Amino acid sequence: MEIEKDTYKTIKKPGEEALYKEKGSKFFGYAFPVTTEDQVKEHIEDLKKKHHSARHWCYAWQIGKSYEHYRANDDGEPSNSAGMPIYGQLQSFDVTNVLVIVVRYFGGTKLGVGGLIQAYKTSAQMALEASKIVQRTINETFSLKFEYPEMNIVMRIINDENISVVNRKMELQCEFEISVRQKDAERIFEVFENTYKVLIKRIED
Repeated sequence: MEIEKDTYKTIKKPGEEALYKEKGSKFFGYAFPVTTEDQVKEHIEDLKKKHHSARHWCYAWQIGKSYEHYRANDDGEPSNSAGMPIYGQLQSFDVTNVLVIVVRYFGGTKLGVGGLIQAYKTSAQMALEASKIVQRTINETFSLKFEYPEMNIVMRIINDENISVVNRKMELQCEFEISVRQKDAERIFEVFENTYKVLIKRIED
């Protein structure tokens, strides 16, 4: 039985600008961390202002901790000569929540579809190589509710299991928000569910 992967790779911050030149054309590659399509649009608009005299702003993105959403855009280049080679590098580097944009200044010499594919692929590769790639875990979030007398047992489980406490409210009743790695989530849920006077609830994204 295949165990579901509970980690993913992404970038923490925008990478350094990468420049690739081919027969007079310049290809500027950029990688950005993104989690929404609105962020994608913002980065594209920003680069269109920065490179207002460029010819093409081609891009690809992948979003979702399970790598579930993606898009590739050729922005006027021949079909599948730009967006898909960029997307291929996102797959090759195995990253998600990442947008790669390659800005092209035409140098006067046509590169042909094969030349374009190679140029966009290389630019995307350079942009990702210029970014710091990090591995993150896919976590599930739970809320814990309990009275003060149960604090010691709750803290003991949290410390023993190395659980991250995201939020805590200490009023008449204590309320913790905890983050648990997906592969451990069911087991931890059961531990707290079987702990006397502790109420655990799953928090949906």
